[in-house]
Amino acid sequence: MNNKYFRIMAIDYGDKRIGIAFTDVTHTICSPYQTYTRVSFAKDMEYLTNLINEKNAKIIVFGLPLNMDGSSGPRVERTHEFANALKKRVDAQFEFVDERMSSVYAEEFLLEMDVSRAKRKEVIDKMAAQIILKTYMDTQYKGE
Repeated sequence: MNNKYFRIMAIDYGDKRIGIAFTDVTHTICSPYQTYTRVSFAKDMEYLTNLINEKNAKIIVFGLPLNMDGSSGPRVERTHEFANALKKRVDAQFEFVDERMSSVYAEEFLLEMDVSRAKRKEVIDKMAAQIILKTYMDTQYKGE
């Protein structure tokens, strides 16, 4: 696969679900991809490793769930541990962005769109991942 055409992937890591979003290969469009329901550490790693390789993702952006005062807590530690384990399995650059308000923004957007409560639960994590990815693209990624 040609490395010139790679995707950037965002992960909204959670204890029960993982939101996933990707850019297109031109790094222009950020799209929600999937809300993955966690199975086990080993199965989660296998799934994400395969997905990263299949989509040729070369930059992986994790949302960092900082406390509202900007400090780190147990959720940040778990996110780093998960990212470090994944980093050992794939050839990609790993980045972290502040995700404090991503789920809130995603929820507000879905409410404005009059999405039902059941449907919101299905899509909130991948929408949060899209917001994390958009934040990264707007503030940190400079492209080639």
